[in-house]
Amino acid sequence: MTQDPTVHTEGRTREHESRAWGWVAHLRDGGTTPWASWSTAADGAGRHLPGAQQLELLRRLNLAAPAGVPADLAARVLDASAAGRGRTDLQLVGAARPSDFGPQPVDPSLLPDDELVRLATSVIADDVVAAGVPTMTEPPLPRPWRRHYRLVGDPVLADPLRAELVARGRPPGGPRARILVVGRAVDTMLADAFEARALDTGGPAWERWLDILAARQRLAARIDLARVARSWAERTSSERVTIVLDAQQVGRLTGVRRGLPTPVPLSAPAVDLARRVAAVLGLLVVPDRRAELLRQTLAPRLRGFGGPPLTVPDQHRDWVEERAARMRHKLRRAGYPVVGSLDALLPAYPPGGVAHVDHADVLAVAIALLLGRTGDSGGDSAGGPAEGPEVGPEVGPEVGTEAGPATGGREETT
Repeated sequence: MTQDPTVHTEGRTREHESRAWGWVAHLRDGGTTPWASWSTAADGAGRHLPGAQQLELLRRLNLAAPAGVPADLAARVLDASAAGRGRTDLQLVGAARPSDFGPQPVDPSLLPDDELVRLATSVIADDVVAAGVPTMTEPPLPRPWRRHYRLVGDPVLADPLRAELVARGRPPGGPRARILVVGRAVDTMLADAFEARALDTGGPAWERWLDILAARQRLAARIDLARVARSWAERTSSERVTIVLDAQQVGRLTGVRRGLPTPVPLSAPAVDLARRVAAVLGLLVVPDRRAELLRQTLAPRLRGFGGPPLTVPDQHRDWVEERAARMRHKLRRAGYPVVGSLDALLPAYPPGGVAHVDHADVLAVAIALLLGRTGDSGGDSAGGPAEGPEVGPEVGPEVGTEAGPATGGREETT
């Protein structure tokens, strides 16, 4: 009697599903064997198998955590859905029938790193929301003899330095405050502006963002130092504006005897991960809350992860050099006092910088973050969250007044 092929196929499918459930149990127990090498079966009790992305991310976490992945983290990874554009949850090859429509079953070990990053960002975003914004200690009362200043310009320099000054009882503002427009090489400031944007609204990847700026023939608002200086000069007077191109002098200029710590930018993989997490947070919380969570909860966890800095790709270097020369010319012609040299605006192109972020590096940071690691900063950085970007009235929303420190505000998104 001839066996019904349908019965034979269904039997084989159940056999492969049992093998898949055995692999799920193996991964939950901290196993690292790839799917293609797995053969032991287990009973799945009719439950729905996790997707290939979820299972492979858990296996990568197990590889990175010899002591084992916490059971709650393993459960959250297996239950997570990949965020953003990309493939939906994929089935395991050999454990599911090929379909005439839609994505085909896959070998999880062959998934691109970008697919695993998409999934990891969803889990990280949930963790960040659950953690909330840390409670900040009340800053000391303003010192009556403090120098009055406002610190604007490059956000990676100005925001943490301002926060540190506030923590030392020296908030910005006051009568006839001196406007300190802080900056550095234009290519580095572009990376700094991209980091600030990643920790606010997210947005396109580094290279795409530069394409947009170059097409518009403009720099991001906060790093266009000539424009920032002009707007503050029109609001106050040009005599009160000083261009600071040596950030180590900010302490002296604000009357701080002990030097201020040097702000440390995020590495290229960490910035890209923050940008991706921002996109997921935008679906979970309102915009202002997202910025708080990114700057005050996520950024401190990412700050210590090593890695190369971002650098401008070759196709945009002529444009960056032209913008730097134009900025130097405008500032020199305006005649503002300068601390440092205007030549410091010219592109530096840091050695070891990357113009394209490797997805494998982003995944490595994401895995470390999920495992509760925060990296080693290897140096001092200005502590505490920024109180919000200070910008001039022509550059973006006004924050703060001449009577006191800024308390809010957002940078424009380009």
